Amino acid sequence: MHIRKFDRLFSRRKFLSDAAKGVLSTGVLGSTWDAIAASGEINKAYPDELLSVEAYTKGKIKTGDMITSANVEHVRDLLEPIRFEQILKHGRQLRVVKTTSDLMKTSPWEYIEATLANAGKAKFDEKGNVVAPDGRPWIGGNPFPDPKSALELMAAQTLNWGRHDAVTYATEIQVIDSKGKKRHHYAGALVELAPVGRVVMEPKPYWPEHMDKMRFFNVVFTEPNQFAGTSFLSIWDYDHSTFPKLYGYVPEFRRVRQFPTNQRFEPLVPGLSLYLSDAWGAGDPLYTWGNYKIINRGPFLGGLSGGWNADDPDWKHETHGGPNGDSFWNADVEMIPEVITIEAQPTGFPRAPVSKKRVWFDARNGLLAGMISYDRQGLPFRSFDGAYAHYESGDKKFMDGKHPYWSWGHVTASNIQTGEVSRLEQVRQVDNHVSGANHPKTYDDYMTQAAVVRMGKV
Repeated sequence: MHIRKFDRLFSRRKFLSDAAKGVLSTGVLGSTWDAIAASGEINKAYPDELLSVEAYTKGKIKTGDMITSANVEHVRDLLEPIRFEQILKHGRQLRVVKTTSDLMKTSPWEYIEATLANAGKAKFDEKGNVVAPDGRPWIGGNPFPDPKSALELMAAQTLNWGRHDAVTYATEIQVIDSKGKKRHHYAGALVELAPVGRVVMEPKPYWPEHMDKMRFFNVVFTEPNQFAGTSFLSIWDYDHSTFPKLYGYVPEFRRVRQFPTNQRFEPLVPGLSLYLSDAWGAGDPLYTWGNYKIINRGPFLGGLSGGWNADDPDWKHETHGGPNGDSFWNADVEMIPEVITIEAQPTGFPRAPVSKKRVWFDARNGLLAGMISYDRQGLPFRSFDGAYAHYESGDKKFMDGKHPYWSWGHVTASNIQTGEVSRLEQVRQVDNHVSGANHPKTYDDYMTQAAVVRMGKV
């Protein structure tokens, strides 16, 4: 479909007008989700003008081009301010690729099937928690695929970050300062387990013993040596108003300690430009933030695909930019026809070093496209952006059951005020930690205090 009236200016006017009204129920051509669900093609709700960077820039940038300091002004409105500044001043570059159109390549297969099956069933209970029609916890998939508010968008993101029942991300991290020097290197694993809304692992949709919990999350370090065996286990209540319990194990002390989890704006290890609060734009329970509002709708350049380096046996990614040519990932971005930008304030954190955060969500699938937090003076402070991937490239595949794995590939967490950048990438394996989804021993291996102690002795 090619409708000339939906040009760049019209689209921007419409999105801004709708955002001001708090309207989210319709896309440019009607219900976004209805159009997607009917065909499986996530672009059916949008005209060509919002699917092509060439159309948007009137030919100044085309698919296959690199966005650099020389041409970034043409797409300034398609980027968060920190990414824009990094491209303009610090040598960051982005390669433009074709917009993904297949719905089944934008999340785990079973998650999408559950979203389609359960669309329209979710509601908030009297406490503000997302529940199924019978009042019990959510049953699986995105509870609000056609969101009507900023709260619905953030609630869906908070409920299941990785969209798997269980998933292990073997992870390498580099922390690079403003002069391009590598200050820290960390390796280990990030591990998530969902006790509710399960669509693959038995028992489903709930694990009866843990129906009162939303998430188990463990961060495990294997490198450097002084942090080897250190881990932090976070256990979330299903109640969105409570703080998660946080347990940490430091081998030097040979015991598990409980940490205060209202201190969410600190790095777990030195130098990291990434806090617990940042995880996937929704690192805190829903109601520990407040004043949720929609501030914008419109097209965006995001890393919806291209996050998997199929040519490297360890999945490692190449870098560029910065003083020494390795501050940023080589990254692909594509035209996302509509993101919904929301804003929230840390109402449950009186000492928070931030005044607000802005989160960009892909309106077609609810995926996080980017996040920025702002300091107490309202200036851009820290950012979180990355690239997802459907782990299939030509004849190369990494499988998740019957279907190719879907996950993130790399993340850039930046502190624009200090110039520090934390580069995270998902790799094939770190020591005994292997990337992949829905392993039946995830709970026993990672999500108990006994498991935390056992890993600390390795």
